Amino acid sequence: MKKHILVTGGAGYIGSHTAKALSLAGYVPVTFDNMVYGHRWAVKWGPLIEGDLGDTAAIERVLKDYPIEGVIHFAAYAYVGESMTSPEKYFRNNAINTLHLLEAMKAAGVHDLVFSSTCATYGVPGEVPIPEDHPQRPINPYGESKLFIERVLHWHHLAHGLNYAALRYFNAAGADLDGEIGEAHDPETHLIPLAIESALGLRKGLEIYGTDYPTPDGTAVRDYIHVADLADAHVRALRHLASGGESLRANLGTGHGHSVREVISAVERVGGRQVPVRECPRRPGDPPELVAAPTRAGDVLHWTPRFSDLDTIISSAWRWHQQQVGRVDKPARIARVS
Repeated sequence: MKKHILVTGGAGYIGSHTAKALSLAGYVPVTFDNMVYGHRWAVKWGPLIEGDLGDTAAIERVLKDYPIEGVIHFAAYAYVGESMTSPEKYFRNNAINTLHLLEAMKAAGVHDLVFSSTCATYGVPGEVPIPEDHPQRPINPYGESKLFIERVLHWHHLAHGLNYAALRYFNAAGADLDGEIGEAHDPETHLIPLAIESALGLRKGLEIYGTDYPTPDGTAVRDYIHVADLADAHVRALRHLASGGESLRANLGTGHGHSVREVISAVERVGGRQVPVRECPRRPGDPPELVAAPTRAGDVLHWTPRFSDLDTIISSAWRWHQQQVGRVDKPARIARVS
């Protein structure tokens, strides 16, 4: 019988791509999502259970109704700017609700958890690329909530035998290489889809936040990782834990950064259209440069990004966004001009 894996937040961007990767690897992904930011059309490879991690009874029912052997935990709010104005929302949803999940897992005897963490736990890095043992000093409540969970996982490991992999993402980007699912946030805050939508005429233009950073061209530098590569890392981490591997915390990135201006140039090159831009002041909470040193993922999980060169990322995202234009039933809410 195929192993069933609970995927919290599995109707979201990274969660749905990971559900597909799980299915292709022989698992049954069981999506648990409150559908605040998730999409029904993105759940194609296993059952969808609508529920909220704030409802402990709902989590317990899923763990009772399905033979769950591991959990991949994506469910979280992830808007940095919003977290700065509503920190209580982020600690309640991200931190407290994770405690509910862990209690339900403990009661059900499920011991393996792959956790969606973030490079935002590092704050402003003292060195780049950022090693996994770099001090973690978040500068926004979103990153703080994720760091809190990492610490909770550590103590649950010692107290209750929880096995975990905390995977610290850098900038997830791109779309399913088969074109079945893709990125569709509302509101959209990620650079690449915003640049593509601007090039397609679906937005008035792209705002560049900060042109005076201490970087080669003055714009912020980020490490972009294809969502298919992220999904692959989650499957590898799950197998690592299931085979008795030790708990770990690992960066997921390429080790190479691209500036905002470099990304815009790549979108124009791939799409053959100009991206109209407007320069704006920096936003609070944005470090100048975030680039991963993904050492442990390579050494322990034998993971190497395969699709994360910038042109592949943008080409897959461009195809996804372009195919939504003009569709009456389009899943991606990108047709408004803002």
